[in-house]
Amino acid sequence: MTDRDDEFDAPEFDAPEFDAAEDHLAERLADVDDELADQRAAALRTGLDDYELDDEDLELLEQAEFGDDGVTYLPALPVIAIVGRPNVGKSALVNRILGRREAVVEDTPGVTRDRVSYKGEWMDRRFTLVDTGGWEPDAKGIDASVAAQAEVAIDLSDVVLFVVDAMVGATATDEHVVRLLRKAQKPVFLVANKIDDPRQEPEIHALWNLGLDQPYAVSALHGRGVADLLDEVFKVLPETSAVAKQEIGGPRRVAILGRPNVGKSSLLNKAAGEERVVVNELAGTTRDPVDEQIELGGKVWRFVDTAGIRRRVHLQHGADFYASLRTQAALEKAEVAVVLLDVTQPISEQDVRIIELVLESGRALVLAYNKWDQLDEDRRRYLEREIEQDLHHVSWAPRVNISAKTGRHLEKLVPALELALESWDTRVPTGKFNAFLAELTQAHPHPVRGGRQPRILFGTQVSNRPPTFVLFTTGFLDPAYRRFIQRRLREIYGFQGSPIVVNMRIRERRERKR
Repeated sequence: MTDRDDEFDAPEFDAPEFDAAEDHLAERLADVDDELADQRAAALRTGLDDYELDDEDLELLEQAEFGDDGVTYLPALPVIAIVGRPNVGKSALVNRILGRREAVVEDTPGVTRDRVSYKGEWMDRRFTLVDTGGWEPDAKGIDASVAAQAEVAIDLSDVVLFVVDAMVGATATDEHVVRLLRKAQKPVFLVANKIDDPRQEPEIHALWNLGLDQPYAVSALHGRGVADLLDEVFKVLPETSAVAKQEIGGPRRVAILGRPNVGKSSLLNKAAGEERVVVNELAGTTRDPVDEQIELGGKVWRFVDTAGIRRRVHLQHGADFYASLRTQAALEKAEVAVVLLDVTQPISEQDVRIIELVLESGRALVLAYNKWDQLDEDRRRYLEREIEQDLHHVSWAPRVNISAKTGRHLEKLVPALELALESWDTRVPTGKFNAFLAELTQAHPHPVRGGRQPRILFGTQVSNRPPTFVLFTTGFLDPAYRRFIQRRLREIYGFQGSPIVVNMRIRERRERKR
C-alpha cells in the first residue's frame, strides 16, 4: 500500500488544479446522450444479476426506471404507530409483529427513547411500523413528556395501536394519552397486552372504561392474539399512507428554528404583517409551535414558529422538555427549515446543534443571519471567520442577511426558500447518474485498500426530499470518498439548500454453479 493510499483524505481531491478537470466533467456530462446513458445504465443494472441481492435491493432497483426524470416512486407505505406508557410491552409487540428481534426489550421502563421506524409485512401487504418511547427518568412533568411523544407518533401515522398493561389496568397516564387519541380522529386499536393465558382474559373488561371500543387481548411475549389483531388492523389500514407521502401543490411548510430570543417570533410577525405571536425579551416566550399561513413574495407559505432549543433534550425538564419535543415534531412536518442566527452573538455549539438537527431530519435548509442592521465592522470580521470555521459543512445552504424586527431584506428570504426546495425536490435520471459515476471514477478511482480496490457497480437515486442515492459496490467506500462524490454532485447538479444522502450496498459476486 502506497503512502498516497494512506493519505486518501489529503487535499488532492480538493486542490485548485482539479478545477479544470471538474469543468471538463461538467461539459462531458452535458454532452451525454440521454438514450445512450439509459442504455448503458440498463446494461449495468443487468450486470448486477451476477451479484447476491436481497429483497430490499430488488425493491430499490424496481424504483429505478429509465424515463423523463429517471426515477419513479412506489406509493408511500401505510404507517402503524404503537404508543403507550413505559414498560407495557410496546417493543415486544413490535418484534412480534415484525417476526424478528429489532427493538431492544428489557424489563425496565424507558429503554426505547426515540421513535424508530421498521418495515414489516403481513399477508403480502407491506407497511411501516413505528415504535415510540421518550420517557426520561430525570425529566419532570413526565405525563406531559410521554403524551408529547405519543402525539408526534399519532400525527405521523395512519393507524394507532394503543398498548395497555391489562394486568395493571388503566392508569392516569393512559387516560391522558386517550384524550390525544380522541382529538386525532384516526383509527385506534386498544391492545390489552400481557394476557398470556385464557384465564386472564376477564382482566380486559375494565379497559372498556377508556372509551376506545373493544380491547384486543394479546400476549406480545408469546404471540397469542397478535394475528387476530393484525387481521382487524388491516381491514382499516389504507393501501397508501395519507401522512407519509409529501403533499404537492399546497403551501410549502417552513419551520423557523433557532435558540431562544434569536428573533423567530419577530420574523413570523414581520412576514405576516401583523402581531400573530407574542414577542418578549424574555427568552422562551414561545412554548408550542405556532402555525400560520402567510403570503410572502407573491406566494402562500405555511410558517411555523417554534420554541427555542436551549440544550440537549435529555437534559431538559418540564415545559422545556415538552417544548423541544414539539419543536422536533414541527420540523418533521416541515419541508424546509430556516435557522436563525443572531449575528451580534458568537456562533455557539447550540447553533451548530440546531443545524445538525435539521440535517438529521433530512429537511431543506436556509441560514438567516438576523439583526444584520446591528452589525459593526469589527463584529463582521469575527462573524465571517466563525462561519468559515463552524459552518463550513453547510456552506451549500443559501444565506440571507436580514433584520426580523425591521423587515430589512426580508424579500430575499423567498428566493432562498425556493432554491432550497427546488434542490430538495431534484431528481437525477438514472442514466445520467451512472454516466456521472463512470466519469468520476475514471478520473479519480478509489484508492486500493488491503490489496483490493472497491468498484461502483451501479447507482440510482431512490428518492428525493432529500435526494438519496444508493451505490452498489464490490467493497467498502471510505467516508471521505463518499463525501467526495457528494461534493461533485453539488458541483454538477447544484443541490443548493438540500442535504444529500449517499448510501452504499456492498454485494459479493454469486458463486458459479458447476
